[in-house]
Amino acid sequence: MEIYPNLIIEALKQVRYPGSGEDIVTLGMVADDIRIEGKRVSFSLLFPRETDPFARSVVRASEAAVEAHVGNGVDIRGNIAVKARPKPEKPAERPLSGVSNIVGVSSGKGGVGKSTVACNLAVSLAQMGYKVGLLDADIFGPSVPKMMGVEDEQLYMREKDGRNLIIPVERYGVKLLSIGFVVDKDKAVLWRGAMASNALKQLITDADWGELDYFIIDMPPGTSDIHLTLVQTLAITGAVVVTTPQEVALADARKGVSMFLGEHVNVPVLGIVENMSWFTPAAHPDEKYYIFGHDGGRNLAQALGVTLLGQIPMVASICKGGDDGIPVVMQNSVSGASFMSLAQAVVKAVEERNATLPPTAKVELR
Repeated sequence: MEIYPNLIIEALKQVRYPGSGEDIVTLGMVADDIRIEGKRVSFSLLFPRETDPFARSVVRASEAAVEAHVGNGVDIRGNIAVKARPKPEKPAERPLSGVSNIVGVSSGKGGVGKSTVACNLAVSLAQMGYKVGLLDADIFGPSVPKMMGVEDEQLYMREKDGRNLIIPVERYGVKLLSIGFVVDKDKAVLWRGAMASNALKQLITDADWGELDYFIIDMPPGTSDIHLTLVQTLAITGAVVVTTPQEVALADARKGVSMFLGEHVNVPVLGIVENMSWFTPAAHPDEKYYIFGHDGGRNLAQALGVTLLGQIPMVASICKGGDDGIPVVMQNSVSGASFMSLAQAVVKAVEERNATLPPTAKVELR
C-alpha cells in the first residue's frame, strides 16, 4: 500500500484527546509537518505545553492508529515529536483605548498661562458631566499638581489584567497624573530627552485611565522631543494653542500652530485661546485695560484660518486660584464663566472636527 499524508490523517482521526474527548485532528493537534520517506512516517503533535499530562498516552495511541490503518510494516515508533502549541500573539493594545478624544493644550512660549487653561478646561469639562483625564506632560516644569491642590498626594498602583498600573489622582472630578508626583518639587528635573520621553510614555501607557470622554494634555511650551513623543505615542484628536495678545507671544503661537499642521505631524488645530486678553480690577468688573495688546489672538486666528475659542481676562482670582489649588472655574466669577465658555467652544470644535475629518493617525517619523 502506498503511504500518503491523507492516509495518516484518517488514521489520526481515530485518536481522542482525553482532555476533551474530541479527535486530535479536529482539535488541530496534528502539525503540518508530516514526512513520509518510504515506510518511515514522522510528524509532530501540538499540545498546550510540552509537559501535557496526556502527551505520552496520545503519542502511543497515535502510533497504534497509524500501524493499524496503514499496516505493511510502517515505521512510526519513536517518530512522533511532542511540541507546545504556539501561543497566538495578542494584538498590541492602543494606548488610551478607552479614551474618546485626546486634546493637547500647547503654547509657543512659556508664561502665557497654558497650564492654567489646561486645568480650568479639564475641570470645566468635568462640571459639564464629561469623564475627564488630565496629563501634565510638562516634564521639566510640572505645575498641575499645585494648580489642582494635590502637590502632596502619593501615587499607588493596582494590578489589572496581569499588569501593575499607576492609579491617577482624582480631584474636582478629573483623573490626573504628573511627573511632579514622583520628583522633588524643590529641585530641577535634570533629565536627557530620552529619559523624559520614557517617563512620559509610562504615565500614558502604564496608568489605569479607564473610560474617558476627554483626555487633556498640558504640553510643554515651544516645540521639543516631548511633543514628538506625544504625537508618536497617541493619535491626538486636536490641539488648542494658547497665547497672549502680545506680539512676541503671537509670533511663537504661529510657530506652534505651524508645527501641528505640518505635513509630518498633521494634528488638527481646534483653535486659539487668547489668555490675559485684558485686565479687569476686582473693584471695577466692567472696566477693561488692554495691558498686552488688543485682539492679538483674534487677529492671529483670522490670519491662520482657525477658530478663536475664547478670550480669557486677567484677574487676580485666576492667579490666586492657581496658587491655592482651586481652579477659578470652581468660583462663581466672570473669569470662571469665561473658562466654562471655553470648554463649550472646545466641545463644539471637537464635534465638528470628528464629523468632518478622519481619525488622527499616530505620527511615524523616520
